[in-house]
Amino acid sequence: MEITQARTWAEVDLAALEHNYRALRSNLEPGCKFVGVVKANAYGHGALPVAKKLETLGAEYLAVACLAEAIELREGGIRTPILILGGTPGELAGELIRYDLTQALFDLSTARAYSQAAVAAGRELKVHIKADTGMGRLGFVGPGRVEDILTACALPGLEAEGLFTHFSDADGSEAYTMAQFTDFLDLRDALAARGRRFSLCHCAASAATLRFPCTHLDMVRPGIALYGHYPDESTVGLDGPGLIPVMTVRTRVAAVRTLPAGACISYGRTKVLGRESRVAVLPIGYADGLHRGLSSRMEVLFPQGRAPILGRVCMDLCMVDVTDLPGVEAGDVAEVFGQALPVEEKSDALGTISYELLTSVAPRVPRLYL
Repeated sequence: MEITQARTWAEVDLAALEHNYRALRSNLEPGCKFVGVVKANAYGHGALPVAKKLETLGAEYLAVACLAEAIELREGGIRTPILILGGTPGELAGELIRYDLTQALFDLSTARAYSQAAVAAGRELKVHIKADTGMGRLGFVGPGRVEDILTACALPGLEAEGLFTHFSDADGSEAYTMAQFTDFLDLRDALAARGRRFSLCHCAASAATLRFPCTHLDMVRPGIALYGHYPDESTVGLDGPGLIPVMTVRTRVAAVRTLPAGACISYGRTKVLGRESRVAVLPIGYADGLHRGLSSRMEVLFPQGRAPILGRVCMDLCMVDVTDLPGVEAGDVAEVFGQALPVEEKSDALGTISYELLTSVAPRVPRLYL
């Protein structure tokens, strides 16, 4: 679709992505590898175009959440190693081998299933062993984890390349994060004492990459920071040059109407005009990813200035007040969020995080790659 025909679209600035990649990379020690996290359609930005850019830039690894996301990249021509961070059932181990993927491994029973499949195929499956150090989600855990990991690593057909964990509060508690990190280092050392070493030990996602250089180890895994957003106020400016938002969502005015004082706007009549107003109808709604919770709680940006939303966000439309913005007419373009209007304004209003709004931009919103 031509953007000139689009009602609403997202511009993805690959130059900004490159800026963020280089800003983050500049803070790493020589030899520290970089995992570009492209799960969830690259946080809504488009997995394949983003992965191709990161591959060109030299990212040593890419990371996704599931097998389907990895296959999409491989079938799109991506040759960079891909780490699947989530679980893949043992019966699908053949697909992991077929597509030359690296799989996170976090329990012994699945390790045995992977081993059987790899031996049957006459191939090796590369795995990264995940330890739960306090996230309470996935990973080898408990007093028997050293023995379980050693057993898994010794299974035929498995190449245990990596050992990793995930911090739960790296954008919050330094003490808790350092406790997790210490636990991870103790585990690494205990395994090394038993003869098991790993070429890639990693635990730093965006927040730890920015806040705690001591956690960088062999490789870092930036996600949200790669797309130009800080995981928390405490991390702002720690990258040096400053991150640039990669995605800008725009929408084209469908109509501008003059309505009298007392007119009701949108479903439920939650907004009643207190004055005669010029109301612009925007073709973006919650089916496009504009959260209904932002009803009467957000603004969009025109060249002339900001315009507040009026009433409830509809499935496909919303209305904004352009009375004080002379010159706004049908066909004009408004920024919903992006480089000029931070998405964080909207996520803060909702009591959520930027990640949710970025990943919520719907597939029907075309992406334009700049």
